[in-house]
Amino acid sequence: MKESKLILMAKNVLRLEETVDTLIRELMRTQNIQMGILETMKRMPDYQEALDKLKKDNAEAEKEKNT
Repeated sequence: MKESKLILMAKNVLRLEETVDTLIRELMRTQNIQMGILETMKRMPDYQEALDKLKKDNAEAEKEKNT
């Protein structure tokens, strides 16, 4: 292989590494935001009631899907 091609491949690998690092950081940031939102929702009034309703609705949807 030519040296110029190897240099180009090395640069592309570095760019890919930077992109993956950025994606990992964004994924961690998104996960932290998601956890914060969930904890906030848990502290809201009527959270348990809404959760129970969602479970009931999901069970009914599964029942309809299976029939």
